[in-house]
Amino acid sequence: MRLFRPVGGHREKDTDAALLRAVADGDAVAMAALYDRHAGWLHARLARRCADPEVVRDVLQDTFVTVWRSAAAHRGAEAGGWLWTIAARRLVDARRARERAARIETASVDATRVEHDPVVAAPSAEERVLAGLEFGDVGTALDRISPELRDVLRATVVDGLTTRETARLLGIPEGTVKTRARRARAELRAALAQLSPTPLGGPA
Repeated sequence: MRLFRPVGGHREKDTDAALLRAVADGDAVAMAALYDRHAGWLHARLARRCADPEVVRDVLQDTFVTVWRSAAAHRGAEAGGWLWTIAARRLVDARRARERAARIETASVDATRVEHDPVVAAPSAEERVLAGLEFGDVGTALDRISPELRDVLRATVVDGLTTRETARLLGIPEGTVKTRARRARAELRAALAQLSPTPLGGPA
């Protein structure tokens, strides 16, 4: 499979914001420079969350196709956080599609009374934890907290990034990461308390 990758890339010194403005105007060279700058770490981070290399490649391609189509929607100086939000959502979509395919395959096998079980890989412990963070009460609560706090929480908790890595990803100071992480946990706890009659962590 060939990744979406425009030819060119002599605009590497431009800022993310400048590149995205050019991409919004249809500049394929700017798109190539943006790809060269961000594809590597995006691929590595996706691979940490998904063991299937084909899914990772598909999600990476879908991410940059989305960037090509939606560059005008980006706001701010750094593109890292925005790109990762797109990639994470595409990964969730890919997992949902894979789960639907597995359910269809299982139903088909049951209907025809095939004696052997379908070959469907069981989700890993990490995938189950991540699914719990994306869906259910935790996922709903995450959607209710402030976007800038949610980005920090997902980077530090879901992706397991350090404070320094999160600061580089989101383009904010490390001190801001720490402050937002504390606020994010407080907002998440409050949001979960509204969703469930039992407080997070049990009675105080």
